[in-house]
Amino acid sequence: MEIVVLDGYTLNPGDLSWDEIGKLGELTVYDRMAPSEIVERTRKAEIILTNKAPVSAITLEKLPDLKFVTVMATGYDIVDIAAAGLRGIPVSNVPVYGTDSVAQFVFALLLELSHHVGAHQEAVKAGEWAASLDWCFWKSPQILLKGKKMGIVGFGRIGRRVGELAHAFGMEVMAFDPQPQEGPAYAPFSWKSLQEIFAEADVVTLHCPQTGDNAGFVNDELLDFMKKGAFFINAARGGLVNENALAQALNKGSIAGAAVDVVSIEPILPDNPLLSAQNCLISPHIAWATLGARQTLMAETIKNIKAYVSGNSINVVNKEFFKG
Repeated sequence: MEIVVLDGYTLNPGDLSWDEIGKLGELTVYDRMAPSEIVERTRKAEIILTNKAPVSAITLEKLPDLKFVTVMATGYDIVDIAAAGLRGIPVSNVPVYGTDSVAQFVFALLLELSHHVGAHQEAVKAGEWAASLDWCFWKSPQILLKGKKMGIVGFGRIGRRVGELAHAFGMEVMAFDPQPQEGPAYAPFSWKSLQEIFAEADVVTLHCPQTGDNAGFVNDELLDFMKKGAFFINAARGGLVNENALAQALNKGSIAGAAVDVVSIEPILPDNPLLSAQNCLISPHIAWATLGARQTLMAETIKNIKAYVSGNSINVVNKEFFKG
């Protein structure tokens, strides 16, 4: 049985091991792969693993030996799951691995927006503290989170964990979810409409999946609801945001700052308007990438493959498309 990893480098740049997967079949690992290379390199594969390398309907048609696809991530929009299902190919994902990692990173972004630690460290090393007439100085307002309102759009696993951290910082938590479940035990907490979240929150953070219905939903209309001193954070999917609208809001000063770990096209394009926007932090999609989260992702991927080999696939996301 041939197993091919299409783009293994981001999961395992060398600090993890593929050995357990190699025990299950004849394994070939590619660090990265262009879409035009996929068919040729996986022609005889029974199992393929992908993170962001696309597996389209056209690709699936050209791989008659393919029997299983496992996505090394939670989001699986990179695979045409309907086409796979119609061909009887189960597609599995890893639904839980990065909850704590992403939530932690959201607060890394928020704390940097609140304190600009990096800029102050650079100022000290440049000699500004040594030359100061006073025993301390600050180059940007220092913001206390206690008492501020955290607005969370998408209250699934990650959104709820962000809420718990916000509560620990003394923030009031508000959430919007199109299918709200039971609220958390802590207080103050409230369910709000999307418009209310953007209008009332001091910090708005996205934790919803991207679907065909919500692409670019963070637009100039929603951003206009935000307070002038509010922050916007996106560690979900870049396509949820109209980046031109966000850049304009930042450059006009109608919001205080933004931090994004994701953009609409990755790697980021040189002409992305956020690159030149005022007070905009951009990180290269690394909220998920702690060693601990990647270890869990590898372990869960191995479980997906073993379950398929045993004839009892788990975490299958395209059952609805199977014939019969």
